[in-house]
Amino acid sequence: MKVKYIDKRHWRRLLKREYKEVALNTTHFKGLIGLVSMVEVKEPLIVNVVGKDITVAENGYKWMQILPEKKPYSITVMYNKQNQPVQYYFDVNLRNITQLGNARTLDLCLDVLVIPKTGEYELVDEDDLERMLKERKISKAQYHKAYVTAHEIMFKLETDFKGIEKRIRYCFHEIMNADKPK
Repeated sequence: MKVKYIDKRHWRRLLKREYKEVALNTTHFKGLIGLVSMVEVKEPLIVNVVGKDITVAENGYKWMQILPEKKPYSITVMYNKQNQPVQYYFDVNLRNITQLGNARTLDLCLDVLVIPKTGEYELVDEDDLERMLKERKISKAQYHKAYVTAHEIMFKLETDFKGIEKRIRYCFHEIMNADKPK
């Protein structure tokens, strides 16, 4: 199992960043949101999602990390320089630790990648989850729970994609305005 800090403190590709986070407890969202603004990256990161090459990290890009409280997943929304989402990345987690200044996830390595414009998605990194089970880093129950969570995410993408996007936009609005006077 991987421990992932949402501020990307250990990511070597990221040479200079700005970071802010906010804890929310509203009717729309309960949990923690972090925003990494990429000032300087070593080199752009281009990934293949559902057969399409997408730039997800470059100077001027942002990654918003959404950690819902008491949920076994987190969402990373990758934004281009125009603040348009280019990918939604759902991490299946053992748990989210929503500690301000030290927020992190206990990542089970099973992920659902989504293209925002179309809602197309794919399940990835099943081999990593399988390896963790074989190496006894996770239990069979955790292995099965990871798949249940991934399938719940994919079902939600199929049945309520607009609702997911609405909550993502809400979180982006909240983090972008977090340091502004109300």
